[in-house]
Amino acid sequence: MNLKINSESSIAENNSTYRKSQINESTLVWKMTEQKWLVLFLLLNFVLAVSIGPAVIDFLVLIKSMASLFQSSADSSYLLSIVNNIRIPRAILAVLIGSALAISGASLQGICRNPLADPTLLGISSGAAAAAVIGIVFMTHWSFPDAVKPYVLPCLAFLGAAITAFVIDKMAQVNGKLQIVTLLLAGIALNALFAAIIGLMSYLADDQSLRLITYWLMGSLGAGSWQNIMIAAPILILSMWGIYHKRNELNLLLLGEANAKYMGVEVEKVKKQLLWLNALTVGLAVSVSGIIGFIGLVVPHILRITTGSDYRYLLLNSMLLGGSVMLIADLVARMVAAPAEVPIGIITSILGAPVFILLLIKQKKKLAFGI
Repeated sequence: MNLKINSESSIAENNSTYRKSQINESTLVWKMTEQKWLVLFLLLNFVLAVSIGPAVIDFLVLIKSMASLFQSSADSSYLLSIVNNIRIPRAILAVLIGSALAISGASLQGICRNPLADPTLLGISSGAAAAAVIGIVFMTHWSFPDAVKPYVLPCLAFLGAAITAFVIDKMAQVNGKLQIVTLLLAGIALNALFAAIIGLMSYLADDQSLRLITYWLMGSLGAGSWQNIMIAAPILILSMWGIYHKRNELNLLLLGEANAKYMGVEVEKVKKQLLWLNALTVGLAVSVSGIIGFIGLVVPHILRITTGSDYRYLLLNSMLLGGSVMLIADLVARMVAAPAEVPIGIITSILGAPVFILLLIKQKKKLAFGI
């Protein structure tokens, strides 16, 4: 009799384990399918960004252009030149910047356990911007070799972001621990300080520098060139990989710091590492494109609502969707007032703010009806 009961319980346990494995496998397949669709969406937007513009490029020219990148071609038509030297570098830069801002926003939201946290809220973007604006104003008074000039603004922007991260880290520490509430309040205070510095620099700037500052603060991918990509891409890819490498720790932080510690996570070390990785990522992104808002806030929030909060998938999906959103915003910025170009920061705000408001309304209704 006991043998029969034991065998029945064993069968029940095996069935339960089998059902759980089936659920895990189906979840994994579903997540992989989501990523495939996001990859296809990114590729489609990349092709559209390269094909559409004041000069219309057909698909055959696009194929020839891609082939000419890997082999010398005697065909030097102006269409190939536009694609190879302007549109492809700009599209690659859009993907890099969009991915960097989106993964940065997702990771900061994980650190703060607050879906409204992003690089702008913590002052990292403003710190990078303030340092770069100082460089723009005083660049005419400094003498740099031609080989060094392209690296000056990126270095200043990263320095500004790094100093901001250091100050936030010190201000937010209470008894050796990084307090989230203090972290957010420090970011708000630093945002106000950097806004004042940027305003002062704008007041001191001459007409040429002022136009550059105004356009740069609104965001632009006009700096998209193979040279800038060669400078920015390796560092951005490494910093994004560093953030993605912390995906398991971010998942455990969702359970609370005490539980994460119990599970073996060095919470304070992880938070500091992610803070510095975000400083590097955002500082370099801002130095190349200026301040572009809402990507780091809206993209992770959309994915969190639609696909869940598992950071094993959220970080990678944020990079893919962030690149797509940036390509779409840049395409709109180039075409809405062609042949002139609207600053991309305006487009991302126009597109991002209503989407974010709709998501908040939807979430509010769910909470109101207990869904």
